[in-house]
Amino acid sequence: MLKKFKVRRSHALIFAGIIIIGLMVWLWPAFSSDQKNWPESFGYGKTATKQEIAALDIDVRPDGKGLPPGSGTVALGEVIYTNKCASCHGADGKEIKGVKLPGPPLVTGKGKTKTIGNYWPYATTLFDYVRRAMPYNAPGSLTNDEVYSLSAWLLSANKIIKPTEVMNAQTLPKVIMPAQKLFVIDDRKGGPEVR
Repeated sequence: MLKKFKVRRSHALIFAGIIIIGLMVWLWPAFSSDQKNWPESFGYGKTATKQEIAALDIDVRPDGKGLPPGSGTVALGEVIYTNKCASCHGADGKEIKGVKLPGPPLVTGKGKTKTIGNYWPYATTLFDYVRRAMPYNAPGSLTNDEVYSLSAWLLSANKIIKPTEVMNAQTLPKVIMPAQKLFVIDDRKGGPEVR
């Protein structure tokens, strides 16, 4: 009796496989690369508005294109850092020997850890990353002025700018990072398109 069940079960599996293959062959034209068979809409989602697209189109290039209006100071950046960043990156942003913090060190100290001050190629990258991803528990919640201020404090703490400098869309791209010379720009003809 058990053998008959196994034979019947295998026949059922073969029959189901044939049905599935038959359905795939029958429906294939609807899912082929021939776009004229695709419906205009599947009834899900909606077309993004210009405002929704603009809210997500916030990338900043190394030359500063894409930086928003606003400005920030080192003094204000220190206050913001203490309130919103120090819990993950330490009180002064430096590596603490023997202590594992949730976030990496940001300020170059005595260790050889890669930080903003010894590894990042562009100050605009700092602004772009902080605006998109920080603080970790609320990414994208900082205002442009807060991000400019944090950028100013971090650059000053890494001894890249003077504590009196103000960071904005004009001054930030002019900051020359110590590690910039370690990175190579792919400017070959026929390479990636730069917009």
